[in-house]
Amino acid sequence: MAPPPSGPTVVVFAYSLVGYEALAVTLDAGWDVRLVVTHEDSPGETIWFPSVAELARERSLPVATPIGAKDPALAAELRRISPDFLLSFYFRWMLPATILSTARRGAFNLHGSLLPDYRGKASIHWQILRGESRGGVTLHRMVERADAGGIVAQKTLAIGSDEEALEVTRRVARVGAELLRETLPLLAAGTIEERPMDLVSGFYLGGRKPEDGRIDWTRSAREVHNLVRAVTHPFPGAFTTFEGQKLFVWKSRVVEEETPMPLPGRIINRSPLVVSCGRGALEIVASQIEGGVETSGVAPAIDQFQLEDSCPRQA
Repeated sequence: MAPPPSGPTVVVFAYSLVGYEALAVTLDAGWDVRLVVTHEDSPGETIWFPSVAELARERSLPVATPIGAKDPALAAELRRISPDFLLSFYFRWMLPATILSTARRGAFNLHGSLLPDYRGKASIHWQILRGESRGGVTLHRMVERADAGGIVAQKTLAIGSDEEALEVTRRVARVGAELLRETLPLLAAGTIEERPMDLVSGFYLGGRKPEDGRIDWTRSAREVHNLVRAVTHPFPGAFTTFEGQKLFVWKSRVVEEETPMPLPGRIINRSPLVVSCGRGALEIVASQIEGGVETSGVAPAIDQFQLEDSCPRQA
């Protein structure tokens, strides 16, 4: 039997892989978790990560899945608990002042970037989409404004030029767990040093939707490749259109980076399947017509990609 918790009292808001790993570290550190707040899994989402709720129940912890961050019943319960800390690990909702104010010693969030850059949602996907070679995790104080409170601790990690979002997310979870193992004792002791968030030099990006995965073939091969690896399995995917149907591109490889191409979106080689971009060319390694079967290599029925005039440009 595990020893009774001896650390500060805490309410943990957590979801997904980062949330699962971070909750486990918090428990292993001996913090007294009075409540775990998480999300109900969405039936329309691919659930590829372990369940925060199941971990909490395995540890005999109470679990709440509120209807929203402003649920008055949740705020009332937190006022009753009056925890020392609130900790948020990849929880998907902004926590309002009515929640944050219930923590007697502060509320802190684990974010998947080196703040103040990539504040906001989908930080890992945005970093890959923009071709970053370095990312990281940040533990920071929560205030009413998104990702704006003082920075407590950070750790960096490298992002490979061909790494996909799931690979990077798994490493963010591991590095985030390491950061918490080092930092939670300092938070508990009240010896942590905090520096202000530099909101002037940093930047904020909003969430991403499945429709944001549309490929703009006038972009460079590297930019299209970055989009593919940012949103491939288990995420909604990058796609183009062919004869009015969605064609998902699940895996790609940059063949040529710099040469300007006169007809972006045209097949220039069939085996392997290579498509011209605004600059350079991209090999389509794995693709799938919507509703069909994912295939590797050549897709025999495709002679050219039909690009829509209204095709939005990638951010």
